[in-house]
Amino acid sequence: MWAILSLVVENKPGILFRVTHLFRSRNFNIDSISVGVMADPEYSKITITTYGDKKQIDQIVKQLAKMIDVIRVNHLDENKTVYRELCIFRIKVKDAKDSMEINKMAGAYDGKVHDVKRDSIMVELTATPDQIRAFEELAQQFGIIDVARTGVAALQRSGV
Repeated sequence: MWAILSLVVENKPGILFRVTHLFRSRNFNIDSISVGVMADPEYSKITITTYGDKKQIDQIVKQLAKMIDVIRVNHLDENKTVYRELCIFRIKVKDAKDSMEINKMAGAYDGKVHDVKRDSIMVELTATPDQIRAFEELAQQFGIIDVARTGVAALQRSGV
């Protein structure tokens, strides 16, 4: 089971280390993590995606909630949450035909094309992790030179 965890924490040195250490000590893997200061600079939001069965996810949520600097932990329902990740791909280009195909592919995923060179194109994609994986599978036919991903950012929908 894939899980999106949203934590509100006190914006203090070491909190990110303590949160990630908890995952490591419980032998849990973090699939993605993103952190940002909230409107009130005394707090930060940490969004973590991970995999586990229901019992494991419930256990990690309970352990996180017990931490002193953690104000709130939510296991977000992906059907009631807006979540996106930013990903930038550098893709090989052999000729003008490749360039046109990559541009079409980027357009189909609402991607933005940057840094067009003779031998590569950079594509920026803001999408769900599944959409990014689908784009990546298509881009592999051209050859992916490099990838940078931000990790998932998520907010639960209002009134949920």
